[in-house]
Amino acid sequence: MSGTVILSEGAEFDHVLQEVSKYIHLYVMAFEKEERTITRVDKRENMYGGNGTVYMIQMFDQEELANNRLAAYMVLLNNGDESGFHTHNQRNEQELYVVVHGNGEYRERTRTDGAIRKKVLQKGDITAINSIGYHSIENTGDEPLIMFVITTNNP
Repeated sequence: MSGTVILSEGAEFDHVLQEVSKYIHLYVMAFEKEERTITRVDKRENMYGGNGTVYMIQMFDQEELANNRLAAYMVLLNNGDESGFHTHNQRNEQELYVVVHGNGEYRERTRTDGAIRKKVLQKGDITAINSIGYHSIENTGDEPLIMFVITTNNP
């Protein structure tokens, strides 16, 4: 797994927000708080052994939601950017991906050597990932692939 770089300002941060803002209104209203913009962007190069860069746009602060994973946009800006195969078994997490913009390919398998099942993704598609499975996602289009990610955490 690659490391995470936190972007909170600068040219790359502005570029990611500009690109995503073409398709999504990047504002949120947490319970009993004023409407505001995002908290940060997590940048992951070669995420889980994948190619390119994955950006995780964090919409809420850690204390606002369980483990700050319930409302993040996963953004793969360029064709070929991908998250490599990985599992959430150790953290007992399950994920739901909702494609907001772009096209991609979702891949899943059981175990590290299981047969790979593929699904072409487009706007409106939803995938559910079980904590025991392995999964990967790739931007296969010319537009940014933007997904809303909901993750459960059941320690």
